[in-house]
Amino acid sequence: MEPRRNVHDASHLRVLAHPTRLRVLGLLRELGPQTAASLAEHVDEAPGTLSYHLTKLAEAEFIEQDLRPEGDRRERWWRASQDQTVWDDADFANDPEKYGVAKDFYRILWQHYARQYEAYVESMPHLDRQWIDGAVSSDRRLRLTVEQLHEMREDFHALEQKWVRASAEHSPGDGAEEVFLLLQAFRRAT
Repeated sequence: MEPRRNVHDASHLRVLAHPTRLRVLGLLRELGPQTAASLAEHVDEAPGTLSYHLTKLAEAEFIEQDLRPEGDRRERWWRASQDQTVWDDADFANDPEKYGVAKDFYRILWQHYARQYEAYVESMPHLDRQWIDGAVSSDRRLRLTVEQLHEMREDFHALEQKWVRASAEHSPGDGAEEVFLLLQAFRRAT
């Protein structure tokens, strides 16, 4: 599996601008290879509908078939092609068609992020207090130059990589739990 995929094409971003496809890609990255039937246990869609979405993701090369030497050959297994998908906002901002696709994608993505946070808030009464105390959510307005914004982005990437390495050292049952990290810094619209 490749570590990351940089999306430059509006048609590929359009494939991800669907909540079910975004969820399926995330599940394949999280759970490993799956069939449409096994994904249906996690997504409220029929296996036939999921097969359609899997085909769309495969056509855009976000996923690929996982050929199994054993088992029923009629079952199609799928796996993510990359660990991470990235894109450059500037690639989409100056082209009206690409920008329209990007706006649709961002809307779907933020709905996904909002559901993640809502699930966390709903789970708070059931979590150990230490997990709640360790969580962080913050917003702040800063006055920076564009060079300083770029420097802050690089600092955040370095910090993220530190914790990605720490995460890779854990295995199930060692006391570590999955943590959702979302980071933003952007010029405020006036």
